[in-house]
Amino acid sequence: MCSVISRVKPVQRALASTLRLRTNADGLNYAAAQSRRFCPGFITGAQPLWVTSRSYCARIATTDGLLFRQLFEVESSTYTYLLADADTKEAVIIDPVLETIDRDLKFVSELGLKLTVAVNTHCHADHITSTGLMKKRLAGLKSAISKFSGASADIHLKEGDKIPFGRHSLTVRETPGHTDGCITLVTGDQSMAFTGDALLIRGCGRTDFQQGCAKRLYQSIQEKIYTLPDHCLIYPAHDYLGQTVSTVGEERKFNPRLTKSMEEFVKIMNNLNLPKPNKIDISVPANLVCGVHSI
Repeated sequence: MCSVISRVKPVQRALASTLRLRTNADGLNYAAAQSRRFCPGFITGAQPLWVTSRSYCARIATTDGLLFRQLFEVESSTYTYLLADADTKEAVIIDPVLETIDRDLKFVSELGLKLTVAVNTHCHADHITSTGLMKKRLAGLKSAISKFSGASADIHLKEGDKIPFGRHSLTVRETPGHTDGCITLVTGDQSMAFTGDALLIRGCGRTDFQQGCAKRLYQSIQEKIYTLPDHCLIYPAHDYLGQTVSTVGEERKFNPRLTKSMEEFVKIMNNLNLPKPNKIDISVPANLVCGVHSI
């Protein structure tokens, strides 16, 4: 897990994206939207997006030879990310969700990919990971998570570890605070960062359960994420307002929580008064064993 890759030059072109939206015939009423405020990082007073489902968002990566797909699970508003080497077809999936395993494996099959690692950015509380079940359906697939998560996996990751796939790799940066085992995964050229629940778009993960610590989260973001280049794209594990991507520069300038001092940030986080995630009692025990009770 310590292979080193050379930096690759970003392609100088604008990002292109497609976003398929499916609207519920009855729509979301305001009460339903309010009920989703248990989600980590939901900003008080923000208006909900009146969309109930997104199938996927496909983006052209800024790195030569990198295939990238951003996928969405509607119930927990979770983003799953699929990255692959366009030449060797070796691939990595980040934060896959149990309910969308068939969709994700269909993409892997249709694109002719060889999925080598399924990695979780932390032990999730709002959904069950599909990594364990994926291992049963794909020979040779390995699961990965932080060694500080307390969860079972084939690979336990720590600061500086690399997850290689073809001529590309993801580098691990430990970003605890939402949980002890939170990690951010950064591409070799530092053009993309997958921040899990640590840093969200104009928000951040909550710190009131699962070893949460506001002071530690603030330090993690400032020292491990905000030290990346301004142009580095931020891809979080969740978004509740239809936003798909941000940048380090944007979040440093506009994030309403992280533009505050540490003392102000801690005060904000300690007074969110959010109800606990609906699925925490089943999700955490399942995710501690890779999403299944036998891996």
